[in-house]
Amino acid sequence: MTADSFAAAPDSPARPASRCTVAVCRGCCCGSAKVAGVDHAAQVAGLEAALEAGTARLRVTDCLGPCAYGNVIVVQPSPEGRARGGRPVWLGPVNDMAAVADIAAWTRAGGPGIAEPPPVLDLYVFTPPPPKRRRK
Repeated sequence: MTADSFAAAPDSPARPASRCTVAVCRGCCCGSAKVAGVDHAAQVAGLEAALEAGTARLRVTDCLGPCAYGNVIVVQPSPEGRARGGRPVWLGPVNDMAAVADIAAWTRAGGPGIAEPPPVLDLYVFTPPPPKRRRK
């Protein structure tokens, strides 16, 4: 797939006031040679192209922690989605462009709390471990 495969439909709505956020881990394992056989740059470029219409924010982050699920993507609800009960959805390992396209389509539809994800994304959903507490 190319970045053009992810482009928003020409009739997509103007930038919504309330957008979800897609966080793409590019820390110690995700986005590196440790996750082999993935075009990591194309993955981010595909999401950037899909979200260019302003339907969601894209954040490339440092390590999110659950390296066993690399490449990790977290879809966070918009304020409206959160008010409707949406919660962050952790996805991994997201190592194929078809899954990236499904994530992009879901965010264009509104993301958590607004739209149901494509059923295939159920295969990628996981519960992250609790954050490590820092010693004082």
